[in-house]
Amino acid sequence: MSTDFTLHATGREETGKGASRRLRRLAGEVPAIVYGGKKDPAQIKLIQKDVAKSLENEAFYSHIIALEIDGKSEDVILKDLQRHPAKNFIMHMDFLRVSKNTKLQTKVPLHFINEDNCVGVKLGGGIIGRSMTELDIMCLPKDLPEYLEVDMTDVELGQTLHISDIKLPKGVESVALSHGDDHDLPIAAVNKAKGVAVDEEVDADAPAAADDTTEEASEE
Repeated sequence: MSTDFTLHATGREETGKGASRRLRRLAGEVPAIVYGGKKDPAQIKLIQKDVAKSLENEAFYSHIIALEIDGKSEDVILKDLQRHPAKNFIMHMDFLRVSKNTKLQTKVPLHFINEDNCVGVKLGGGIIGRSMTELDIMCLPKDLPEYLEVDMTDVELGQTLHISDIKLPKGVESVALSHGDDHDLPIAAVNKAKGVAVDEEVDADAPAAADDTTEEASEE
């Protein structure tokens, strides 16, 4: 189980909306909570600028994080993140403690590759539509992938890819599929481009329009 990210935090005793506002406004800190495992939930605070820097890296959202609280480190993953709807700062964060021997459930991003070389796009003139951008998975911390690839190369016009079409790494399982095949949701499809049928109708009417012009010219 590797930890590529480290965050430094300190415990906090004051809780509630008023205390959280003061942290964000006056101290430039982010209120947060860490829970899970055999320990009680702990209220913590982190430096806003340090958090913002880490969040610039997509891998941060799906990696094990070494969270140092008052000098003591524990492995966690980011479970929830609340951003201010208008201003560029973090409102609150939730972290889940993880153990190397216990499976965890989290979301990882989907990376769609070879979209430019997709058969349905190049030969069929289709457009790729995505239904999902991340997948809920379950695995041991050591098997946690940074992201999952979805290869669009051989997807034809009108074809739909489902969760079951994703090649999951060893030790990783889809939470949705664990509930049965009826949860095999679509993740992407190559759809017919809008306007194609309309263009064909215009082309079909073109000779008729030309005939009308000819008849008008003959009458003159």
